[in-house]
Amino acid sequence: MTETPHMNVESFNLDHRTVAAPYLRIADRKQLPAGDVLTKFDVRFSQPNVEHLGSETVHSLEHMMAEHMRNHSTQVIDVSPMGCRTGFYVLLEGEHDVEGFAPVLEATLTDLLTATEVPAANEVQCGWGAHHTLEGAQAAARTFLDRRAEWAQVSAS
Repeated sequence: MTETPHMNVESFNLDHRTVAAPYLRIADRKQLPAGDVLTKFDVRFSQPNVEHLGSETVHSLEHMMAEHMRNHSTQVIDVSPMGCRTGFYVLLEGEHDVEGFAPVLEATLTDLLTATEVPAANEVQCGWGAHHTLEGAQAAARTFLDRRAEWAQVSAS
């Protein structure tokens, strides 16, 4: 078997066959030239290559997490969906660890459960305003929260 070459994108070097979603892990940490540090989290909702979130669910979770997470942390830079639709990347300013970020994520997802709408789900504020599902986002958040005890275990082995 040929060895897979090292790739520039951190997640391309992760063996997706060995992870056990749901989980929360640090995907990357970078120190910028001026000394600032960025921490990127891999928030994995679905088991790679086995299941994925629906497109409307991903879109709504993106809006909801991006808006609500900023109520719990001033260090949120970005919340981005993974193209494979199995989770999200959350980029924070500063040096963070999983134990410190998990309560922010938990509070954010808990907020989603009682939300009455998807923020900015309209033609003025979103490029596809009709492509949302509050119910789908809440169901995914509930499932992720129900498995909170599993977040720290990234690998199935």
